[in-house]
Amino acid sequence: MNALPWDLQLLNTLAGLLLMLSFAMLSQRRIVALVNLLALQGALLCTATLLLAWRTGSHHLYVSAALTLGLKVIFLPWLLHRLIHRLGVYWDTEPLLNVTETMLVGVLVVIFAFGLAQPISALASTATRNSIGIAVAVILIAFLTMITRRKAMSQVVGFLSMENGLFFGAMSATYGMPMIVELGVALDVLVAMLVLGVFFFQIREQFDSLDLKHFESLKEDQ
Repeated sequence: MNALPWDLQLLNTLAGLLLMLSFAMLSQRRIVALVNLLALQGALLCTATLLLAWRTGSHHLYVSAALTLGLKVIFLPWLLHRLIHRLGVYWDTEPLLNVTETMLVGVLVVIFAFGLAQPISALASTATRNSIGIAVAVILIAFLTMITRRKAMSQVVGFLSMENGLFFGAMSATYGMPMIVELGVALDVLVAMLVLGVFFFQIREQFDSLDLKHFESLKEDQ
């Protein structure tokens, strides 16, 4: 059996690191560290995009890498850090599951993700199709991060991590989405973050907290 080219080995290594970062985010309770892990995940995604652009000669992937660097590595983490300091939200509250239970569920999610991605990988014709399972696992772990957290800020970080997994999955399956789609997604994420920033301040002014359990009390009062 022939060894994989060095660039594919490096891409597989980056995919593995993305998955490891997803588990680190799943177990992290300090919101500042959670945002830093998100920025590092974006940096790995940017590196993988550049490497894939070099391998395939797809020039639009260089633009995608630039968007990833500017939006996911620099701007959004900077915006989230500003919101954290303005709102004074540094730690998440007690999650629905403890760390051990959450990590065990995460392992089961990875096994399910690889089984789910196997038919997709078989249909894909790209050299990076073996990374599709990891991309699906990153998406599902990010979703698990969202549903097990109580702070709105942590859930937003989980949403952004899920979008990273979707982007990596698109690269692995088809060598990237059309540029107009990528620009539209980047704009949607940017607008969503700005709207959520305003939303966070409204929640804080109303409840003096960003814990989403307060919405349950609103529902009970109706």
